[in-house]
Amino acid sequence: MAILIYDSKIARVQRTLRRLEEDVPLLEMRVKDLSPERQKLAKRFAASMIDHTRAELERLMGERIQEMEDSECPCEPAD
Repeated sequence: MAILIYDSKIARVQRTLRRLEEDVPLLEMRVKDLSPERQKLAKRFAASMIDHTRAELERLMGERIQEMEDSECPCEPAD
């Protein structure tokens, strides 16, 4: 059951990451009228959001793998 929860969370974070990455070219257009300093700040913030989202995805995937390993039944020797 817990694996399904992780799958749902992973799918949601993957969608968010894809949207953030696809938005990078549009960000260029939105910030073009700002001062160079503010453009840099906006781009840096967008990059940090992408990095944070990637880290969250990696964390969830690692937890999912750990959950799968923990839920496997250990083989017991026959008598």
